[in-house]
Amino acid sequence: MSFTGKYQLESQENFEPFMKALGLPDELIQKGKGLKSITEIEENGDNFKVTVTTGSTALTNSFTIGKETEMQNIAGEKMKGVVKREGGKLKVTLKGIETVTEMMDANTLVNTMTLGDIVYKGISKRM
Repeated sequence: MSFTGKYQLESQENFEPFMKALGLPDELIQKGKGLKSITEIEENGDNFKVTVTTGSTALTNSFTIGKETEMQNIAGEKMKGVVKREGGKLKVTLKGIETVTEMMDANTLVNTMTLGDIVYKGISKRM
């Protein structure tokens, strides 16, 4: 199933504890809590471009499956990692945070991030 498309965040679990664990200041966490981010994914074979827009802030990461690349996380920190495709899932571990992105059906994108024992889950619907 192709990831290509535009998705709007519908619901999220453990947003606040996860962002605190990342070290984001409370002020930013409170601001971000109610915002419905929009994720746009362009998939061309093994090449991906992912843009997440939250309010007036846009974060874009491009990567090729199986090749090391530099990516930026939501805290603005840059790090290197290798994105792998396992079945219908995209997986990457950056600085101890395991991220899994998968299509649950043709219109539902689920992003799960695990840091220690804190698991954040964001569910987005195709626009």
